[in-house]
Amino acid sequence: MSSSEAPKTWLSQDAYDRLQAELDELIAGRPAIAAEINARREEGDLRENGGYHAAREEQSRQEGRILYLKEFLRNAEVGEAQTANEVTPGSVVTIYFDDDQSDTETFLLGSREIASTTDLTVYSPESALGTAILGASEGQTVTYTAPSGSDIKVTVVKFGPFEG
Repeated sequence: MSSSEAPKTWLSQDAYDRLQAELDELIAGRPAIAAEINARREEGDLRENGGYHAAREEQSRQEGRILYLKEFLRNAEVGEAQTANEVTPGSVVTIYFDDDQSDTETFLLGSREIASTTDLTVYSPESALGTAILGASEGQTVTYTAPSGSDIKVTVVKFGPFEG
């Protein structure tokens, strides 16, 4: 998926800044991991050098995270969530399940990358629940199919912008 086709994700300025700081830290750490690999390489036979292989795996993990964060931040919508008459990405949503108004859940509809910035549970807009409630208004009931295959009915109680 090219960056022009990637879905936009809403992020607060604080969440964007935190992810950018993580990216900057990972990029700044590249020389240290390269030095670790070189030090382990000099220890001898690479086939039996666990430290070398561990350092290479760490480098691979970090490079993957760097690429992911670069693309994610490039496609992020940064700013305050707009007040809307319907559920949008970046909304804090309260729902209840199957006509049981005592069985409620409040969560943030947004990217899982925001999860580190809030104590709220975060559901992706692309999840089954997220897709079902996108565009819903207060009091509207929708049904979605859970990954287990069962149909679940939820009613949107309220929603508003994420203040995190």
